[in-house]
Order: sequence, then C-alpha cells, then structure tokens
Amino acid sequence: MSKADTATHSAPILAIDGARATIRLNRPAEHNRLAPGDLDTLRSQLQRIDADAGIRVVVLTGTGTRSFCSGYTISVLQDMDSRPGPDDPTLEQVIDEVENLRVPVICSLNGSMYGGGIDLALACDFRIGVTGSRLVMPAPRIGLHYYAGGMRRYVERLGLAASKKLFLIGEPMDCGEMLRVGFLDELIEPSALKNRTDALASIIAGNAPAALAGMKRHLNLIAQGKYNPDDITADYRMSLRSAELAEGLAALKEKRRPEFKDN
Repeated sequence: MSKADTATHSAPILAIDGARATIRLNRPAEHNRLAPGDLDTLRSQLQRIDADAGIRVVVLTGTGTRSFCSGYTISVLQDMDSRPGPDDPTLEQVIDEVENLRVPVICSLNGSMYGGGIDLALACDFRIGVTGSRLVMPAPRIGLHYYAGGMRRYVERLGLAASKKLFLIGEPMDCGEMLRVGFLDELIEPSALKNRTDALASIIAGNAPAALAGMKRHLNLIAQGKYNPDDITADYRMSLRSAELAEGLAALKEKRRPEFKDN
C-alpha cells in the first residue's frame, strides 16, 4: 500500500473539539468496513470519551460519500483462525458499548450501510441519512445467524415487521423506506449533512449533561424492558436539588443561555 493509501485508509479516527468528539471510520475504498483490529481501537476511543467529563456529544460518521460502513470484514467469517480470542472484543460487544455510551451519539450517515454497519448505526441515539443511500442486510443470503444484541436493537427501534423483512428476506431498503420505518430520524441532501450534524451536535452539547446521561440510560432500559421506576424517580428527585436545574431556571429567568458545568 502506498503512502497516499495509508493516509486515507486506517483504523477509526477520533477527534475531540471542545464538548464534541467525532469518530470517523476511515476505509473508504472498502466502504468503511471494520477490520478485527478496529474493534480494539473503537473500544479504546469509547472508553476515552466516557472518561472525559468535558465531552457532551459524539458524532459517528465515515470517510467519503459512498458508504457509512459495510460492517465487519467477511474474511473473518471465512477464516476460523482469525476469529476473536477470549480476550478480544467482538463486534457485538463494541456496538453494545456505543449504545451504552454515557453521552448522546449522532450517526451522521454519509452514505449507504451494510450488515454490521446497520447495527452500528442503530446503536446511536440519532441517525441523519442522505438521499440516494440505502441499507442491505446480507445475513439471510450468506447463511449467517445474527447475534443477540443486534436482533434486539432492530426489533426495539424498527419493530418486528421491518426487522423480519430485513432478516428473512434481505432485500435492500432505500432511504425513503428507512425514514418511514424509523431507521432515520432525518433525511437530507448530502450537501446539507455537515451543517445539520453540526447544528444538532451544538444543541445537545448545550444541554444539561447529567440530566442527559441519566435520561439516555433510563430510556434505553425502558426500551429493553429492564427499567426500574424507583431508579428513575430517585434520579428525578435528585435533579430537583441539582446545580444543573438551578442554573437552567436562572438562565430562563434571566433570558440567557445556561452554562452547565461538567460533571
């Protein structure tokens, strides 16, 4: 591989700019597929984000305009010796960690997605897609039974009917259908993707971080049927006495933007 190639093909890249972290998948010539070593990189990046109280929002995107992500490299499925060892993270585990990240995650879908790339997008809190994109689930055509965490996310977010269509038929879904079934929160022209992503990230970064983290956690648990009403009530009561609420109410009264401190 030439020096120019290595500059544009790599493991995922993490960039931190103030309260925003951006993770960019960076194998555009291969539709931004995930290689085995990329899982370790992603896990380290997610851990760094979770440990940094100054980060309030994450954007997950891909390099180029063709594809967001084509999932996990197929060669791993074909080569038993290259499968993860007992201490290596699996694709399912890393995507679960994206879902459970402390801060909200925006998936800025710069193109189409395939296989595990679909689940990676589903693990995010918001998905902005572009016209002309599509998703393709190859599992039924190659004889792959999907993993538990991914199947759960599909049914939770898309419903049973749409999930069966993807897993049992495997026909491509165009961007209009993605919007209709709720896979996409927004569908925009490719030229508007960066500005809309930046605007949404700015809104989230300006919200109260502790309240956001708590509500994100509880909303995910509610969707999974694992929530405890007493825990939600406890967090609600704690927020009534919080510095965040005091600042938010003061800003409202003084007609200014609140300035929430990092926790």
